[in-house]
Formats: sequence, structure tokens, C-alpha cells
Amino acid sequence: MKNENKVAIIGTVGVPACYGGFESLAENLLPLPSPTRVYCSSSAYAEHADQFRGADLTYIQLAANGVSSIPYDIISVLHAVIKRTDVLLILGVSGSTILPFVRLFSPKTRIVCNIDGLEWRRAKWGKWASRFLKLCEKIAVKYSHEIIADNQAIQEYVAQEYGVSAHLIAYGGDHAVGGKSQEADTPADSPYAFALCRIEPENNVHLIIEGCAQAQVPLKFIGNWNNSDYGRTLRERYSNHKLIELIDPIYDINTLYRYRANCSLYLHGHSAGGTNPSLVEMMHFGKPILAFDCDYNRASTENQALFFTDADTLASLLSQNPSVTSERGEALKKIAQERYTWSAVKRDYESLIYQKSDN
Repeated sequence: MKNENKVAIIGTVGVPACYGGFESLAENLLPLPSPTRVYCSSSAYAEHADQFRGADLTYIQLAANGVSSIPYDIISVLHAVIKRTDVLLILGVSGSTILPFVRLFSPKTRIVCNIDGLEWRRAKWGKWASRFLKLCEKIAVKYSHEIIADNQAIQEYVAQEYGVSAHLIAYGGDHAVGGKSQEADTPADSPYAFALCRIEPENNVHLIIEGCAQAQVPLKFIGNWNNSDYGRTLRERYSNHKLIELIDPIYDINTLYRYRANCSLYLHGHSAGGTNPSLVEMMHFGKPILAFDCDYNRASTENQALFFTDADTLASLLSQNPSVTSERGEALKKIAQERYTWSAVKRDYESLIYQKSDN
């Protein structure tokens, strides 16, 4: 049965997904059972389609990331309110300074906000940027009708910091196992560890590489190595290492499937954020996972991963007998199939989007 409440999805680069977790989320929520509009960054798309999976697409002439994400999100919110949208699904807090005015001048508009992974804590932000993002988080929690946390650790933080009960909804990862091709299940020539992430210090890329080098474990690591001094330095340092293969970004699901399906284990270094999409995607493959030891990763894996804090700890874990970790892979797969499927995520989001509120 079609719902006539108009919905806007705000805060992503856009759809179809071409960037990260929020974009994959937006894509997999579509189609919704009501008129839907998704706001997109025009520079991210060579072609500007009018619709995608039943949703109207509106393009904003700004980048959706970095400092420009603030006006990008604010303009998107204002446009949606002018269009008399009933529900704003806002992903992230960058543009939340506009929300008090939405509540004042458009009191019937319902606001559902996923506050993301406590962005203000990320090491890449300076003092003032961090303070501003913390303020944005506070405003988002105060002026949204419903708050979504993608990780239990963030849900607990919101309760402790603001006295608000956030809804726990993570991400789906089952799309990652749907990208098979004829060559997908071809066994690798030799066992290897696999890693995939943005090349940033907070993702502990250097620890992963150093640990594999110490343990003499072959590593295939996909990332945007040329986007920062940090990445370029690591690539130069390990360019001639016989066991370390640093690979440029790959977005094709079939190619990624081959890397994931044929690895012997997965290494996850993220130390910030909440539930990381690449982690829950990998859990569906039933491989042992060695993750950086933090609350978010422990909550996501229900402590079924093995955890490291430095290169020495990682090297020690990598040197263990494989039989020690093999059963953990199956446990992680079971968790993923129960918690991290898009059908479940979509159901939970729809229940919030179309839930009646007293405003």
C-alpha cells in the first residue's frame, strides 16, 4: 500500500552509490513506498538522471564532503522544506544548524537523523572544526524527532551524553556476496591477508602493513594511496616489499568479490566512527577478522573478531595456527546474516520514517 508522506534523503553524495556507506544506505532504502527525493552532488556524476529506483533526484552545485558539506546539507534541507516534504531523513550532522529553524517555521516536518560515527572525534579535524562538529551533533540530537545510531557504542554514548534513546540500525552487507562472476571462486595461488579502507591514520593502515611485514604474511591492501602524504609515504616505503601489494581503489563489486572470497583472513584497522560498512560486508564472507581493538569494532563483531592494538600484537596473531581463527569466521558470518542484511535495515528505517509523531 502506497504511503503519501513525501520523504527527502539528505546528506549523501547521491545515488546510485559511488562513494561510501551513506550512499549505499540510501541506494538500498529505495524504492520507498511514498514520493521520495534524494539530494545529490552534481560534480560527482557525469550524467544527471532525473530519477533512480523511483526517487526524484535533485542536484546541488556543491561537494557533499569536507567544509562544503555544511552549505550542501543546509541548502538540501531548505529545498526539501520549500517542497513541503513530510519527512527529512538526514544522514550526518553537518547541516544541523538549520534544524531549529525547521522546527520553528515548519513544525509539521518530521526529522529523522542518523548522527554517523561521532565525526568530531576524528583525528583529522582541528580544534575548532571538532568543536563545531560537536555542536552540530548536539543540535541534531536536540531538534530531531528520531535519532539513529549505527552502533551499540554510539547508542550508549547518545544516552549518556544527551539522555536520549537512539534507535540502533546498522548497515547491510549482504550485497557484497552478490557480486559473483565466473572467475570469482577461482582459488588464489597462495594464501593472503586482505584489507580495504580509506588510507587515513585513524584507520591504522601503517599498523596493518607493519604487522604483516613482521609476520611475513602476504598482504593485498586496496585503498586511495595517492590522496594524502600519509598514503604516498606508505606506498613508497613498501613499494619493493615482496609480500606487500598496495592496490589502487577498486569499486567493481565482482572484482572486490574475488579479493574477499579468496583471502585467508581480513584485517580491519578502523578506530573511529561506528559500524563500518566494509567490516559488515566482509563478515558475510565467513573469514576470520583481525580488527583494531575499540568499542565500535567489538560491538559490530560481538567480540568474535581477534583484536590488536599495535603492529607487534597483530604480528603475533598472524603467526598463530590458522585453526585457532577458522571457527571465528563462521561465527561472524552468522552474526552478519542475522544483523547486517539490507532487508532488515530497510524495514527498520521504514518503521521510523512512517511512524507518526506528535512533533
